[in-house]
Amino acid sequence: MALSDPLGDMLTRIRNGQQARKAVIKAPASKLRANVLDVLQREGFIRGYSWANVRKGVDELVVELKYHEGAPAIRTIARVSRPGRRVYSKIKDLPKVYNGLGISILSTPRGVMSDAEARAANVGGEVLCKVF
Repeated sequence: MALSDPLGDMLTRIRNGQQARKAVIKAPASKLRANVLDVLQREGFIRGYSWANVRKGVDELVVELKYHEGAPAIRTIARVSRPGRRVYSKIKDLPKVYNGLGISILSTPRGVMSDAEARAANVGGEVLCKVF
């Protein structure tokens, strides 16, 4: 079955996995998903991830979820820019998530990065999701 929003599917798998207290979750692999997971790992929201080969031509991402004293490290994770409504933001107009405690993940001409990295690079782009 074809997905209309592959990134939204991965975010939902992470959200559901943490609610069910899973140690790892699996999601179909793509470069965009891997780049988003890189940002989540750099910001400390997940332990890590790895590529796993299912069969020839089919890969999946194995994501190790992170918990702090039994509570999930990610309280909320929400898609902002959807296939039906794309959301772009200049860096000056980018709002802070939970007054700077959370992050926004942006897809910029310089790659996928967090809002703090985008502010440092002074580059805007498509707001993919918010994480807190």
